[in-house]
Amino acid sequence: MRQTIAPRVRMIVLLFLAVTGALLAGAGPASAHAALTGSDPAQGVVVDKAPTQVTLTFSETVSMNDDSLHVLDPKGAEVDEGKPSNVSGTSYAVQLHSGLPDGTYTVTYQVVSADSHPVAGAYTFSIGSPSKTSVSVSDTAAGGGVVGGLYGFGRYMSYAGFIVMVGGAAFVLACWQRGTGVRALQRLVVSGWLVMTAATLFLLLLRGSYTGSGKVGDVFDLELLGQVLQTKTGAALVSRLLLLAAAALFIAVLFGAYDKREDEEKRDLTFGLAVGGTVVAAGLAASWAMAEHASTGLQPGIAMPVDILHLLAVAAWLGGLSALLVALYRAPADRPVEAGAVRRFSQVAFGSVIALVATGVYQSWRQLGSWSAFTDTRYGQLLLVKICLVAVLVGIAWISRRWTARLGDTAVVGEGIEKELPAKDPVTAPAGAKGSEAATGSKGAGDVEDSGDSRRAAQLARQRAAVDTAREKRLRNGDPNRFRLRRSVLAETGVALVLLAVTTALTSTEPGRTEQEAAKATSSASSAASSDSTSGALTLDMSFDTGGADGKGVVSVDLNPARAGANEMHVYVTRPNGRGFDVPEVKVAFTLEAKSIGPLPVVPDHITTGHWAANGVQIPMAGEWKVSVTVRTSDIDQVTVSKNAQIG
Repeated sequence: MRQTIAPRVRMIVLLFLAVTGALLAGAGPASAHAALTGSDPAQGVVVDKAPTQVTLTFSETVSMNDDSLHVLDPKGAEVDEGKPSNVSGTSYAVQLHSGLPDGTYTVTYQVVSADSHPVAGAYTFSIGSPSKTSVSVSDTAAGGGVVGGLYGFGRYMSYAGFIVMVGGAAFVLACWQRGTGVRALQRLVVSGWLVMTAATLFLLLLRGSYTGSGKVGDVFDLELLGQVLQTKTGAALVSRLLLLAAAALFIAVLFGAYDKREDEEKRDLTFGLAVGGTVVAAGLAASWAMAEHASTGLQPGIAMPVDILHLLAVAAWLGGLSALLVALYRAPADRPVEAGAVRRFSQVAFGSVIALVATGVYQSWRQLGSWSAFTDTRYGQLLLVKICLVAVLVGIAWISRRWTARLGDTAVVGEGIEKELPAKDPVTAPAGAKGSEAATGSKGAGDVEDSGDSRRAAQLARQRAAVDTAREKRLRNGDPNRFRLRRSVLAETGVALVLLAVTTALTSTEPGRTEQEAAKATSSASSAASSDSTSGALTLDMSFDTGGADGKGVVSVDLNPARAGANEMHVYVTRPNGRGFDVPEVKVAFTLEAKSIGPLPVVPDHITTGHWAANGVQIPMAGEWKVSVTVRTSDIDQVTVSKNAQIG
């Protein structure tokens, strides 16, 4: 009874950890994707005198090139000159032409954050007074489009190749050493190596266009490729290719010299291969950890080793799972995968899941930082999906462990099936063929006899192959527990493929902690700009949710000088991540309920992406006014939000 209950209790505890462990979030500053935290001139500000330069401040150090920062006049012409430069710490500036005329100017930027991901954005400021602008800033995130899609596919394939190669080799070396002679397993591991190598070269070619123009035509630009090789990500991709060369040597020894050794001779070589393979696998995992999320932000010295361990645990579990699936379906009848090998893999998989839970808890705390980030950010939502998939995978794995425990000794099972099968006698030729042979036997020799013999030999070979194939299939399906194990492992592999896709999306998504910090920084910058530009200015920030798809955001109303009489009003609509949000309609109304005045409607003019403005907004008298903003995000989805504020 205890032997039955103990595995169930252990699996329930593990399932609980996998679902709830990542919810343990804590406080502390961190960043991964860079966020714009300040600018001079600030967003939406109206300055009296034309500035000589524009300065942007980010949450971390970023990489810039000649086209990373531009300033456009109301007609869309560039008014910046020279290259962007690092003026101090995380602040970068570009010089402007002298004597710029009045109007609204647009600042656009596209940089590469320290974790290798491109970050882009835009905002406006005005000289003298606001004006309409012809500049249309796309709301498409940096790294999108066709090149972005191809780059994401390349990342997925590189992860898949790594998992199959490392996990397959580990399964053979640690769980089933007889598998070195199974051709299907050899093809699996070699295919993983080929996929990872091709994907790495693919990413190296795409990298320049992915972080720059996003044009397909720039993929083969050698100048861009040279610039990529000088970056941290380029160095990581090149080091990955060098380590793949070492991995090729490891695979050649594993399926070559190692397979030909006797069991006693394999012991010393097993230890050497295990050490060498671990070093190469850890190096390949480090090529991700040292160039992406783990390499920047909070505690990078701890985060990078944790990320390496996380990737190795994923490979040992999911890659070993794929190898087990191939072994169960494609291993020859004379070399079936033993029950002991399946049990050893079950132990390896259990240890890998424990490592995944432990490292996943730390990574979740580091990248989220708050409970609200689970539901309010895309990173948190993807993480919830990943946790659910891991829970499903652990549940299926528990079922697989049940069938594994019921597997009998392979030799006994095989012997029982052998007795049920007909003897493997040579297949004789049909009677008609014998008659034909007798009829032509009088010829004794010659081309006719040779031709008949070759045809009969080919026919016999085909018949023997068909019998052998049927015999191997009956052998594989003879044990019902083994058949059920194959089905459950196949289900695990299907879920694992979806899990890998979600994980790949997570690695290229802005962490929830940084997304929320960026939204706060944008709101603070807007408030600071309003208060610094003129005394008495009023800024109101209101969150909205129209209830439809893509219906959440923040609307900010700036009123200057916020007193009775004529006022200048600016309205900014941003997404939860702080980017400008072009909605179909924005309306504002002022109501002084104490005096039964209003609502006084105001329909501001659209200036640029996420920015509306109106001049001469009349406030008839001082008092506590209710400021209502109606935001429409689609033909049917709209909402009105409001706040009270003292005006005058």
